[in-house]
Amino acid sequence: MHKRSINGYNVEAIILVGSRDFGRCPVATRLPTALWPVAGEPALQRLLNHLAKEGIRRVTICSNGDGSLLAESIEANKGLKLKFLHEPLPVGPAGCIRDAVGFETGALLLVLPASIVRPPKIDALIKAHRDGQSCLTVMLNPNQRNGQSMGQAADIYICNPGILEHIPKEGYFDIKEGLIPEMLRAGRSVHAARLPYSVGHFRDRQEYLHAVADYLENTPKLDSDFALHKRTNSQTVWMAASAKVDTSARLYGPVAIMDGACISKSAVVIGPAIVGRNVIIREGSVVVNSALWDDAYVGPNCQIQQCIVDYRVAVSRNTVVEEESIPFKAEGVLQTSVNKAVVVMRNSASKLRHTLQPQPDKINHKPPSRAQSHKIELAAWLGSGLALIAFLWSYWPGFVDLWNIWQRSDEYSCGLLVPFLAVYILWSRRHDIARCRIRPSIWGIFAFLAAQAIRLFGLFFMYGSAQRLSIVLSFAALVLLLFGWELFQKVSTTLLFLCLMLPWPQKVHTALSLPLQDWATTSAVFCLEALGYEVTREGHIIDIGPASVAVAEACTGLRMITAFFVISGLVVLIVERAWWEKVVILASSLPIALLCNTVRLTATALAFTVVSSSASRAIFHDYGGYTMMPLALGVVVAELWVLMKLTTLPEKAEAIIITSRSSN
Repeated sequence: MHKRSINGYNVEAIILVGSRDFGRCPVATRLPTALWPVAGEPALQRLLNHLAKEGIRRVTICSNGDGSLLAESIEANKGLKLKFLHEPLPVGPAGCIRDAVGFETGALLLVLPASIVRPPKIDALIKAHRDGQSCLTVMLNPNQRNGQSMGQAADIYICNPGILEHIPKEGYFDIKEGLIPEMLRAGRSVHAARLPYSVGHFRDRQEYLHAVADYLENTPKLDSDFALHKRTNSQTVWMAASAKVDTSARLYGPVAIMDGACISKSAVVIGPAIVGRNVIIREGSVVVNSALWDDAYVGPNCQIQQCIVDYRVAVSRNTVVEEESIPFKAEGVLQTSVNKAVVVMRNSASKLRHTLQPQPDKINHKPPSRAQSHKIELAAWLGSGLALIAFLWSYWPGFVDLWNIWQRSDEYSCGLLVPFLAVYILWSRRHDIARCRIRPSIWGIFAFLAAQAIRLFGLFFMYGSAQRLSIVLSFAALVLLLFGWELFQKVSTTLLFLCLMLPWPQKVHTALSLPLQDWATTSAVFCLEALGYEVTREGHIIDIGPASVAVAEACTGLRMITAFFVISGLVVLIVERAWWEKVVILASSLPIALLCNTVRLTATALAFTVVSSSASRAIFHDYGGYTMMPLALGVVVAELWVLMKLTTLPEKAEAIIITSRSSN
C-alpha cells in the first residue's frame, strides 16, 4: 500500500481514544471526550483533518467501547486510510500499538491522544525524534500556564518499528510503566523532547476548559467562519456573521461566538469562553470561563462559571452553577441523543434546527410562550400550596394515627424516616425536575376520586390500612393533577417509596409473624450447633448451657425486614444502575434481613452464656439490633460491587475492526 513520505519517513498514525468515563464527569459519560467540540468541531475530527494536511495517509483509531459511535460520527478525509479498532478489554497504549499495526511494519509510528485541542506539526515531531537518535521519543508539553503542570507528558510518542519486539503478543501493556522500562533493560534508547506549544490534551472538564482557554488566547485566527469583532467594552471577540449580540451586552475576551448565537441585553460573557451554535443567553445572565455547546439555553439572571453546558441543555432562570458539567438527559433514548449531539457538531444551523429541534416553537423559548409557561408554573405552585393545606387538614387524623404507630411499634418505627428520605431524593433530582414542563392533567381528578373511594371503603368497613394507603394515593393524584404527566413520571418512584412508611395490614402482619418466629428460632439453633454448642429447643425457647433464650414475637425479624426495605429502596433510588440490578437489590432485602436477624439471635445467645446479670443481658438484647445495620449496609455495598464486576465483562476479548474507510 502506498505511504507518503514525510521528511524521508513513512509515517503511520495511531490515535488512542481511551476508555469511557463512568460517572466522574456526567458529560464525558454521555459523550466521549474525543467528540467534545472545539470551536464547533469534534476534537477527533480536527485531529484527523490536521493529519491529512500534514501528509499522513494511514490512521488507526483505537477505542475501548466507542468504536461504533466514533465511526458514525467522523467524516473521514478522502486522503486518509482510516481504520477503527475496538478493544473490548483494556490493553494499554503499547497494546494498542501492537493490535493496530501487528508485528511487521516498516513505518515510523506516531501515537497521539484523540482529545487534543491544538495538534502538533508532524515535521516538528519527526525532527525531534531524528535529533534524539532514539528508538522511542516521548513528547513533553512546554512550561504551561492556566494551572497545568510544567513539563507534563503530552501522551505523544514517536516510535521506531523495532519497539514491537518489546511488546508481548497479548494482554495489557503500558508505554510508561511497561514498554519504556523493558526497552531500557534491553539497552535501547529512549529520548524526551519538548513541544513548541501545548497541544491541549484533556480528559475531563477542568482540563478541557484550560485547553480551550489556551487555544483562544494563542490562536490568531480561528477559522473562516469567524470574524474578529472589536467593541469598546471588550477585548478580542471572535463572532460569526449570523450571531446576534445586544448592544448592552458586555463581552470580555477571548470569546468565540458561533452561528445563530443570541446574547440578550445586559448579559455578560467573560472569557476564555465559547458560545456554540444557536446558544441563547437571556438578559442579566453572566457566563464566566465556560463552554456552552450548540443549542444550549441560559435563562434570565443565571450565573454560569467554569462549566460545560451540554447540547440542548436548558438552564432555568436564576440558576447559579459553578465548576460543574451539565449534561443533556433524554427520556429513554440516551444513545440516540448522543448521535444527534454529534450531528450538531457537523451540520449547519438550519440543518441543526431540522434534525435536533423538530418542534422549535417549544424549545426556542420565544417570549410569548415563555410568559405563558411562567403563568402556568405560577398557577400550578399556588394551586399546589392550597391543595397541600387542604390535604393536610383532611388527612390530619390519618397522620396522627401514623405517628402513634411509629411511636409504639418497633416493627414500623422506621416509617418515620421515609418522608424525610423522600424529600432528600427529590432534592437530589431537583435539576431534572426543574426541567419538566408543567401541564396540569385532568386524569389527576379521576385518580383523586379513586383514592377517595379507597378511603371511604376503609372508613365504612373499618380497614385502617386502606385509609392509610389513600394518603399516598391522594398525594400522587394531586401531583398528577397540578403538574402533569412529565413531572409525575419523574417523581413516580419516589411516590412509590412513600408506601414504605405505611404499616402492613394486620392480617398480613399476623400471617407472617409465626413463620418468621419459627424461622428465627430454627436458623439460630442451626448456627449454634454449627459452632459446636449443645442446644435444645422447646418451641421458641433455646436452651444453651446454663442459659435460656426466648425468641419472642418481637424477635421475628419483621423489624429488620421493614427497615431493610427502606434502606434498599433508598439505595435503588439514588444509585445509577441498570433496572435489573435495582430489582436484584430490592429482592435481596428479605434474605439480608433474615440473615442479619439470625446473626443477632446467635450472638445474643452466645452472650447469654457468658453474661449472667439481667442488666447486661438486656443491653445485648436491646442494642444488638443496631449493630446489624452496618453489617446489612456492608452486604448491600458488596452486592453492588459484585454486580458492577459482573456487568463490566465484555462479550469478546479480542480486538475487532468495526469499519474501514479508504479512498479509491
